[in-house]
Amino acid sequence: MSGMRPRRRLPARTAGAAVTGLRRTTTIALLLALVPVMTAVLVAASVLCAPFSLASHGAWRPVRIAAFALLYLLVDAAALVAAAGLWARRLPGGRERAERRRVAAEDAYAALERLLRLLRRAGTRVFGLRLEVTPPLLPGATRHPAPLLVFVRHAGVGDSFLLLQTLLSQAGLRPHTVLKRALRADPALDVLIGRVPHCFLPPLDGRAEDEIGKLAAGLGPGDALVLFPEGGNFTRRRHRRAIASLRRRGLPRRASRAARMHHVLPPRDGGALAAIAAAPTADVVFVAHTGLDVLHSARTVWSRLPLRDAVRARWWRVPASRIPRGEDARSRWLLAQWARVDRWIADHADPEATHA
Repeated sequence: MSGMRPRRRLPARTAGAAVTGLRRTTTIALLLALVPVMTAVLVAASVLCAPFSLASHGAWRPVRIAAFALLYLLVDAAALVAAAGLWARRLPGGRERAERRRVAAEDAYAALERLLRLLRRAGTRVFGLRLEVTPPLLPGATRHPAPLLVFVRHAGVGDSFLLLQTLLSQAGLRPHTVLKRALRADPALDVLIGRVPHCFLPPLDGRAEDEIGKLAAGLGPGDALVLFPEGGNFTRRRHRRAIASLRRRGLPRRASRAARMHHVLPPRDGGALAAIAAAPTADVVFVAHTGLDVLHSARTVWSRLPLRDAVRARWWRVPASRIPRGEDARSRWLLAQWARVDRWIADHADPEATHA
Protein backbone atom coordinates (compact mmCIF):
# COMPACT_ATOMS: atom_id res chain seq x y z
CA MET A 1 0.00 0.00 0.00
CA SER A 2 1.25 3.43 -0.89
CA GLY A 3 0.68 4.86 2.62
CA MET A 4 2.77 2.24 4.41
CA ARG A 5 6.46 2.84 5.02
CA PRO A 6 8.89 -0.08 4.90
CA ARG A 7 10.25 -1.18 8.25
CA ARG A 8 13.79 -0.05 8.96
CA ARG A 9 16.05 -2.80 10.21
CA LEU A 10 18.54 -2.12 12.93
CA PRO A 11 22.15 -2.27 11.72
CA ALA A 12 23.79 -5.59 12.60
CA ARG A 13 26.27 -3.81 14.88
CA THR A 14 23.47 -2.09 16.83
CA ALA A 15 21.49 -5.33 17.11
CA GLY A 16 24.58 -7.18 18.31
CA ALA A 17 25.27 -4.52 20.95
CA ALA A 18 21.67 -4.78 22.18
CA VAL A 19 21.92 -8.58 22.49
CA THR A 20 25.26 -8.27 24.30
CA GLY A 21 23.84 -5.70 26.71
CA LEU A 22 20.80 -7.84 27.46
CA ARG A 23 22.93 -10.96 27.99
CA ARG A 24 25.36 -9.19 30.33
CA THR A 25 22.59 -7.55 32.31
CA THR A 26 20.97 -10.96 32.81
CA THR A 27 24.15 -12.83 33.76
CA ILE A 28 25.35 -10.09 36.12
CA ALA A 29 21.97 -10.04 37.87
CA LEU A 30 22.12 -13.83 38.20
CA LEU A 31 25.67 -13.62 39.57
CA LEU A 32 24.64 -11.12 42.25
CA ALA A 33 21.61 -13.24 43.17
CA LEU A 34 23.74 -16.40 43.52
CA VAL A 35 26.22 -14.88 45.99
CA PRO A 36 23.84 -14.92 49.01
CA VAL A 37 22.45 -18.29 47.91
CA MET A 38 25.91 -19.89 47.88
CA THR A 39 26.76 -18.22 51.19
CA ALA A 40 23.73 -19.93 52.75
CA VAL A 41 24.68 -23.24 51.11
CA LEU A 42 28.23 -22.99 52.49
CA VAL A 43 26.99 -22.30 56.01
CA ALA A 44 24.49 -25.17 55.83
CA ALA A 45 27.10 -27.57 54.42
CA SER A 46 29.56 -26.64 57.16
CA VAL A 47 27.01 -27.20 59.91
CA LEU A 48 25.69 -30.48 58.52
CA CYS A 49 29.08 -31.96 57.59
CA ALA A 50 30.96 -31.03 60.73
CA PRO A 51 29.82 -33.93 62.96
CA PHE A 52 30.51 -36.60 60.31
CA SER A 53 33.76 -35.15 58.94
CA LEU A 54 35.26 -34.49 62.36
CA ALA A 55 34.41 -37.98 63.54
CA SER A 56 35.68 -39.75 60.42
CA HIS A 57 38.47 -37.36 59.39
CA GLY A 58 36.47 -36.89 56.17
CA ALA A 59 37.31 -34.81 53.15
CA TRP A 60 34.65 -32.11 53.79
CA ARG A 61 33.67 -32.36 50.12
CA PRO A 62 30.38 -30.42 50.32
CA VAL A 63 32.15 -27.62 52.19
CA ARG A 64 35.05 -27.54 49.73
CA ILE A 65 32.77 -27.44 46.68
CA ALA A 66 30.45 -24.80 48.18
CA ALA A 67 33.41 -22.68 49.33
CA PHE A 68 35.04 -22.75 45.90
CA ALA A 69 31.73 -21.94 44.18
CA LEU A 70 31.23 -18.94 46.46
CA LEU A 71 34.80 -17.76 45.93
CA TYR A 72 34.35 -18.13 42.17
CA LEU A 73 31.27 -15.89 42.29
CA LEU A 74 33.06 -13.29 44.44
CA VAL A 75 36.12 -13.27 42.17
CA ASP A 76 33.81 -12.89 39.16
CA ALA A 77 32.12 -9.90 40.82
CA ALA A 78 35.50 -8.35 41.65
CA ALA A 79 36.61 -8.82 38.05
CA LEU A 80 33.50 -7.00 36.84
CA VAL A 81 34.29 -4.08 39.16
CA ALA A 82 37.86 -4.03 37.80
CA ALA A 83 36.54 -4.10 34.23
CA ALA A 84 34.25 -1.16 35.00
CA GLY A 85 37.25 0.72 36.36
CA LEU A 86 39.21 0.00 33.19
CA TRP A 87 36.32 1.28 31.11
CA ALA A 88 36.13 4.49 33.17
CA ARG A 89 39.87 5.10 32.71
CA ARG A 90 39.92 4.49 28.99
CA LEU A 91 41.99 6.80 26.82
CA PRO A 92 40.50 10.06 25.62
CA GLY A 93 38.57 9.89 22.37
CA GLY A 94 41.14 11.98 20.54
CA ARG A 95 43.70 9.18 20.56
CA GLU A 96 44.00 6.73 17.70
CA ARG A 97 41.48 3.89 17.78
CA ALA A 98 44.20 1.24 17.35
CA GLU A 99 46.08 2.65 20.36
CA ARG A 100 42.94 2.68 22.49
CA ARG A 101 42.25 -0.91 21.49
CA ARG A 102 45.80 -2.01 22.30
CA VAL A 103 45.76 -0.44 25.76
CA ALA A 104 42.30 -1.87 26.48
CA ALA A 105 43.56 -5.33 25.54
CA GLU A 106 46.64 -5.04 27.75
CA ASP A 107 44.49 -3.94 30.69
CA ALA A 108 42.06 -6.81 30.06
CA TYR A 109 44.92 -9.34 29.93
CA ALA A 110 46.21 -8.04 33.26
CA ALA A 111 42.77 -8.30 34.86
CA LEU A 112 42.23 -11.76 33.39
CA GLU A 113 45.61 -12.92 34.71
CA ARG A 114 44.71 -11.73 38.23
CA LEU A 115 41.31 -13.43 38.04
CA LEU A 116 42.75 -16.77 36.94
CA ARG A 117 45.66 -16.57 39.39
CA LEU A 118 43.23 -16.11 42.28
CA LEU A 119 41.15 -19.07 41.12
CA ARG A 120 44.23 -21.26 40.78
CA ARG A 121 45.35 -20.36 44.29
CA ALA A 122 41.89 -21.22 45.53
CA GLY A 123 42.01 -24.54 43.67
CA THR A 124 45.36 -25.28 45.29
CA ARG A 125 44.10 -24.62 48.81
CA VAL A 126 40.62 -26.10 48.47
CA PHE A 127 41.14 -29.04 46.11
CA GLY A 128 44.87 -29.76 46.38
CA LEU A 129 45.50 -28.68 42.79
CA ARG A 130 49.15 -29.03 41.77
CA LEU A 131 50.60 -28.58 38.30
CA GLU A 132 53.83 -30.18 37.04
CA VAL A 133 54.96 -29.03 33.59
CA THR A 134 57.61 -30.80 31.50
CA PRO A 135 59.89 -29.26 30.39
CA PRO A 136 59.61 -26.63 33.14
CA LEU A 137 58.34 -23.20 32.12
CA LEU A 138 61.21 -20.97 33.20
CA PRO A 139 60.69 -17.19 32.96
CA GLY A 140 60.74 -16.32 29.27
CA ALA A 141 61.32 -19.96 28.29
CA THR A 142 58.64 -19.89 25.61
CA ARG A 143 59.41 -16.39 24.32
CA HIS A 144 60.32 -16.32 20.69
CA PRO A 145 60.04 -13.84 17.81
CA ALA A 146 57.49 -16.12 16.15
CA PRO A 147 53.85 -16.26 17.26
CA LEU A 148 52.52 -19.58 18.56
CA LEU A 149 49.63 -21.88 17.79
CA VAL A 150 48.91 -23.89 20.94
CA PHE A 151 46.94 -27.11 20.32
CA VAL A 152 45.79 -28.71 23.56
CA ARG A 153 44.19 -31.96 24.63
CA HIS A 154 40.73 -31.33 26.14
CA ALA A 155 39.81 -33.43 29.19
CA GLY A 156 38.54 -32.71 32.67
CA VAL A 157 37.00 -29.83 34.56
CA GLY A 158 38.79 -26.49 34.26
CA ASP A 159 41.64 -27.48 31.94
CA SER A 160 41.09 -24.45 29.68
CA PHE A 161 41.24 -22.04 32.65
CA LEU A 162 44.38 -23.68 34.01
CA LEU A 163 46.06 -23.46 30.60
CA LEU A 164 45.18 -19.79 30.13
CA GLN A 165 46.52 -18.96 33.58
CA THR A 166 49.77 -20.78 32.84
CA LEU A 167 50.23 -19.00 29.50
CA LEU A 168 49.53 -15.59 31.04
CA SER A 169 51.40 -15.90 34.35
CA GLN A 170 54.26 -18.28 33.64
CA ALA A 171 54.91 -18.15 29.91
CA GLY A 172 54.25 -14.41 29.57
CA LEU A 173 52.13 -14.90 26.44
CA ARG A 174 49.00 -13.12 25.26
CA PRO A 175 46.45 -15.85 24.46
CA HIS A 176 44.06 -15.40 21.55
CA THR A 177 41.50 -17.92 22.66
CA VAL A 178 38.93 -20.09 20.92
CA LEU A 179 36.17 -20.90 23.43
CA LYS A 180 32.73 -22.44 23.49
CA ARG A 181 29.96 -19.87 23.26
CA ALA A 182 28.40 -21.25 26.44
CA LEU A 183 31.23 -19.66 28.45
CA ARG A 184 29.72 -16.25 27.73
CA ALA A 185 27.30 -17.10 30.54
CA ASP A 186 30.16 -16.20 32.89
CA PRO A 187 29.85 -12.39 32.97
CA ALA A 188 33.47 -11.66 33.94
CA LEU A 189 34.84 -13.88 31.18
CA ASP A 190 32.33 -12.40 28.75
CA VAL A 191 33.51 -8.86 29.48
CA LEU A 192 37.26 -9.52 29.72
CA ILE A 193 37.57 -11.96 26.82
CA GLY A 194 35.49 -9.53 24.77
CA ARG A 195 38.30 -6.96 25.10
CA VAL A 196 41.06 -9.24 23.77
CA PRO A 197 41.34 -11.16 20.50
CA HIS A 198 39.01 -14.15 20.76
CA CYS A 199 36.59 -16.40 18.94
CA PHE A 200 33.47 -18.03 20.39
CA LEU A 201 32.23 -21.20 18.74
CA PRO A 202 29.91 -21.94 17.11
CA PRO A 203 29.93 -18.54 15.37
CA LEU A 204 26.63 -16.72 14.97
CA ASP A 205 27.24 -16.57 11.22
CA GLY A 206 29.83 -17.99 8.87
CA ARG A 207 32.12 -20.99 9.35
CA ALA A 208 34.15 -21.76 12.44
CA GLU A 209 37.25 -22.30 10.27
CA ASP A 210 36.95 -18.78 8.85
CA GLU A 211 36.67 -17.22 12.31
CA ILE A 212 39.70 -19.17 13.57
CA GLY A 213 41.66 -18.17 10.46
CA LYS A 214 40.90 -14.48 11.07
CA LEU A 215 42.03 -14.81 14.66
CA ALA A 216 45.27 -16.55 13.65
CA ALA A 217 46.02 -13.97 10.96
CA GLY A 218 46.29 -11.26 13.64
CA LEU A 219 48.98 -13.01 15.69
CA GLY A 220 52.25 -11.24 16.42
CA PRO A 221 55.33 -11.88 18.58
CA GLY A 222 54.28 -12.81 22.11
CA ASP A 223 50.82 -13.91 20.95
CA ALA A 224 49.50 -17.46 21.15
CA LEU A 225 46.30 -18.78 19.59
CA VAL A 226 44.86 -21.47 21.89
CA LEU A 227 42.77 -24.21 20.30
CA PHE A 228 41.36 -27.53 21.53
CA PRO A 229 41.20 -29.56 18.28
CA GLU A 230 39.11 -32.38 19.78
CA GLY A 231 36.17 -30.00 20.27
CA GLY A 232 35.18 -31.50 23.64
CA ASN A 233 36.28 -33.66 26.54
CA PHE A 234 37.14 -37.28 25.84
CA THR A 235 34.58 -39.96 26.64
CA ARG A 236 34.36 -43.52 25.34
CA ARG A 237 31.05 -42.75 23.69
CA ARG A 238 32.41 -39.69 21.87
CA HIS A 239 35.43 -41.72 20.81
CA ARG A 240 33.22 -44.39 19.21
CA ARG A 241 31.03 -41.79 17.53
CA ALA A 242 34.05 -39.92 16.12
CA ILE A 243 35.47 -43.12 14.60
CA ALA A 244 32.08 -44.04 13.12
CA SER A 245 31.81 -40.55 11.64
CA LEU A 246 35.21 -40.89 9.96
CA ARG A 247 34.15 -44.19 8.42
CA ARG A 248 30.86 -42.72 7.15
CA ARG A 249 32.84 -39.90 5.52
CA GLY A 250 34.94 -42.40 3.60
CA LEU A 251 38.10 -42.03 5.68
CA PRO A 252 38.85 -45.64 6.72
CA ARG A 253 42.60 -45.17 7.24
CA ARG A 254 42.08 -42.14 9.47
CA ALA A 255 39.37 -44.04 11.36
CA SER A 256 41.72 -46.97 11.86
CA ARG A 257 44.46 -44.74 13.25
CA ALA A 258 41.96 -42.98 15.52
CA ALA A 259 40.75 -46.35 16.82
CA ARG A 260 44.30 -47.08 18.01
CA MET A 261 44.27 -43.93 20.17
CA HIS A 262 42.54 -44.84 23.43
CA HIS A 263 42.81 -41.59 25.43
CA VAL A 264 42.06 -38.80 22.92
CA LEU A 265 39.47 -38.01 20.29
CA PRO A 266 40.67 -37.67 16.70
CA PRO A 267 41.35 -33.97 16.10
CA ARG A 268 38.84 -32.02 14.04
CA ASP A 269 41.53 -30.57 11.88
CA GLY A 270 39.47 -27.90 10.08
CA GLY A 271 40.18 -25.21 12.66
CA ALA A 272 43.79 -26.26 13.23
CA LEU A 273 44.55 -26.30 9.50
CA ALA A 274 42.87 -22.92 9.05
CA ALA A 275 45.04 -21.47 11.83
CA ILE A 276 48.25 -22.90 10.33
CA ALA A 277 47.37 -21.56 6.88
CA ALA A 278 46.52 -18.09 8.22
CA ALA A 279 49.69 -17.84 10.35
CA PRO A 280 52.44 -19.43 8.22
CA THR A 281 55.27 -18.03 10.40
CA ALA A 282 53.82 -19.41 13.65
CA ASP A 283 55.41 -22.29 15.51
CA VAL A 284 53.04 -24.97 16.83
CA VAL A 285 53.04 -26.09 20.46
CA PHE A 286 51.26 -29.30 21.46
CA VAL A 287 50.14 -29.79 25.06
CA ALA A 288 49.24 -33.16 26.56
CA HIS A 289 48.03 -33.32 30.14
CA THR A 290 46.50 -35.70 32.63
CA GLY A 291 45.20 -35.39 36.16
CA LEU A 292 42.01 -33.44 35.55
CA ASP A 293 40.66 -36.19 33.31
CA VAL A 294 39.65 -38.12 36.44
CA LEU A 295 36.88 -35.51 36.80
CA HIS A 296 34.64 -36.52 33.93
CA SER A 297 31.22 -36.66 35.63
CA ALA A 298 29.37 -35.38 38.69
CA ARG A 299 30.06 -38.72 40.40
CA THR A 300 33.81 -38.57 39.81
CA VAL A 301 33.98 -34.90 40.83
CA TRP A 302 32.38 -35.90 44.13
CA SER A 303 34.52 -38.98 44.70
CA ARG A 304 37.91 -37.71 43.44
CA LEU A 305 38.07 -34.33 45.16
CA PRO A 306 40.36 -33.26 46.72
CA LEU A 307 42.84 -34.36 44.07
CA ARG A 308 45.29 -37.04 45.18
CA ASP A 309 47.73 -36.64 42.29
CA ALA A 310 49.26 -33.67 40.54
CA VAL A 311 48.08 -32.46 37.15
CA ARG A 312 50.94 -33.27 34.79
CA ALA A 313 51.48 -31.57 31.45
CA ARG A 314 53.96 -32.24 28.66
CA TRP A 315 54.51 -29.77 25.82
CA TRP A 316 56.67 -29.72 22.73
CA ARG A 317 57.26 -27.15 20.04
CA VAL A 318 57.43 -27.62 16.27
CA PRO A 319 59.03 -24.73 14.35
CA ALA A 320 57.08 -23.34 11.41
CA SER A 321 59.83 -24.52 9.04
CA ARG A 322 59.14 -28.16 10.00
CA ILE A 323 55.40 -28.08 9.44
CA PRO A 324 54.50 -29.95 6.23
CA ARG A 325 53.19 -28.12 3.18
CA GLY A 326 49.78 -28.87 1.77
CA GLU A 327 46.52 -29.55 3.57
CA ASP A 328 46.58 -33.34 3.23
CA ALA A 329 50.15 -33.60 4.52
CA ARG A 330 49.31 -31.29 7.41
CA SER A 331 46.22 -33.31 8.26
CA ARG A 332 48.29 -36.52 8.48
CA TRP A 333 50.96 -34.69 10.50
CA LEU A 334 48.39 -33.36 12.95
CA LEU A 335 46.96 -36.84 13.48
CA ALA A 336 50.48 -38.19 14.06
CA GLN A 337 51.12 -35.50 16.67
CA TRP A 338 47.84 -36.40 18.34
CA ALA A 339 48.95 -40.03 18.44
CA ARG A 340 52.02 -38.80 20.33
CA VAL A 341 49.69 -37.03 22.79
CA ASP A 342 47.82 -40.32 23.23
CA ARG A 343 51.02 -42.29 23.90
CA TRP A 344 52.15 -39.81 26.54
CA ILE A 345 48.77 -39.98 28.28
CA ALA A 346 48.85 -43.80 28.19
CA ASP A 347 52.15 -43.69 30.05
CA HIS A 348 51.05 -41.14 32.68
CA ALA A 349 47.26 -41.23 33.14
CA ASP A 350 45.40 -42.70 36.06
CA PRO A 351 43.81 -45.98 34.86
CA GLU A 352 40.37 -44.62 35.84
CA ALA A 353 40.85 -41.29 34.11
CA THR A 354 39.09 -41.96 30.84
CA HIS A 355 36.53 -44.62 31.75
CA ALA A 356 33.67 -42.24 30.98
